[in-house]
Formats: sequence, C-alpha cells, structure tokens
Amino acid sequence: MTKTAWVFPGQGSQALNMGIDLLKISSAKAKFDQAEAILGWSVSDICENDEEKLSRTAYTQPCLYVVESILADLLREKGQQPNLVAGHSLGEYIALYVAGVFDWSTGLQLVKRRAEIMDSAAGGMMAALLNFDREKLEKVISATPDVVLANDNSPAQVVISGTPEAVQTVISQVKAKRALPLKVSGAFHSHLMAAAAEEFQAILEKTDFQTAAIPVSSNVDPVPEIDANILKQRLIQQMTGSVRWREISLQLPENGIEKVVEIGPGNVLTGLIKRTASGLILENIRHAAELPE
Repeated sequence: MTKTAWVFPGQGSQALNMGIDLLKISSAKAKFDQAEAILGWSVSDICENDEEKLSRTAYTQPCLYVVESILADLLREKGQQPNLVAGHSLGEYIALYVAGVFDWSTGLQLVKRRAEIMDSAAGGMMAALLNFDREKLEKVISATPDVVLANDNSPAQVVISGTPEAVQTVISQVKAKRALPLKVSGAFHSHLMAAAAEEFQAILEKTDFQTAAIPVSSNVDPVPEIDANILKQRLIQQMTGSVRWREISLQLPENGIEKVVEIGPGNVLTGLIKRTASGLILENIRHAAELPE
C-alpha cells in the first residue's frame, strides 16, 4: 500500500461555488443542513451567491471546514484512509477531525468561534513575499519590532505579519520578486493576536480531545503526533505561532509518505509541496467529480 498523507488548505483557498456540487449527494446535503443549524446561516447560500461574505474570515473558515470535511468523509466512504494528516492554519482543524481528535460538530463549533474572534482582531496586516533572499529576510525581521514570519510556506514563498508600518519596512528592505498584501482583517499568526488567542484558549481548554487515530503534523510543530494533550497545546499556540508548512513538506518523505492528496478548493498546498519536497505523487480532490469511482 502507498503511504499517503491528506492535507487540507486554509483561508485564501476559498472560491465561489465551492462545494455546491456536493449538494446532490444525500450524506453531504445532511451535513450542510447540520452546519446551518450550528452556524445560524447557510454555507451553500454563501458559497453560491455571496463572494463578499465568503472572503470574510467569520464566514470563510466555517465554509472551508464544511466543504473540506465532507470531501474527506466521501473519500473515506470510498474505502480510502490516510497514514498522516496535516492542514494549513484553518486546515489543521479538518486534519484533527479526520484523525478522530474531535467529532464533526465540535470541530465546526470551534471553527465558528475561532473565525469570529479572528474576524474581530483588526489593526494588523499580512503580506506574501515571493522569490526573496531568505537570509536577508530573517535579518530584517529580527531587527524590526512588531513583524514576524507568519507562514513559512516553501523555499520561495513566505507570509509576514505585523503592524502595517513594520510589514512595509520589511517589504522596503527585502528585495522580492513580488510582495502582495493579503486581504485579511488582522495580523494572523503573530504576537498581535495574543488577546484573541487568549480568548480562544479558554474555549479550547474546555473541549475534549481524543488520542488521534492517525498521526497529525501540526502548524507549530511538524513532527507527527497522536497524543491528545500535545495536539491541544499545539492548537492553542497556533493563533500566534508561525505556520511551518515548508518543514511539514520536508517531513513527509522522512515519514515514509509517498503520495499527498490535497482535499479542498484550489491546489495551493500541492504547489507548495512540489516546490519543497521531490519525488512525491501529488493529487487534488477539489470537488465531487475528482472523487474516485
């Protein structure tokens, strides 16, 4: 059997009409209905009709959780199972659900609160840098207060996060092929999220986590883990900690993984993995048509 990892994208991968084809599948339609009862609004309505709301953190994260988790469940119904799971930022919640750390509705309730808290954490900014001098970047970040490396995505792509002034200072001092401000409400994955993280930590601490049935590579620590307490502590650190996706990618072959399946809209993660770790079979399941027969 080919050792396989399933990976789940986070905010930024959402797209209008994502998941709408799943409504024709009765088990998936039931999950959409269940989600509406938990959220108080319709995921399918927003995914189909409201691009503006879909791009707002409070709605983006629950929509992605619902669509990605349904695709993963349909894949499991086809008899497939991963040997390892990982997710990028919000995607880590779907990974933990698939690993059996918490049930589906608990995961959605956590994501709902996380999204609301993050959506209200205004005042910072994030920017993606493409093709840059990493050594120079690390030096400038260490010399500039109020900015951090938020997402270490691949050797050639990172995201920095902090106050607008500090982010602009880094952009002006580090030559990059492209520097793109991200459409987010705050400085996610930085110390500027400390108050939001503290509020969310109280919610996480009250939530029961189970031992994972499948090892999980976490954003703040790429070493695969199944211990419930360790996975919870890693998740508590996630809102202010860096997303170490480049290291997660490098760990995949080291853990014997031969194939990676990205489950969810777009192909961001398979693209990042391709640029970081060689020799892996990469697949995408973005919608129902890409599920195996």
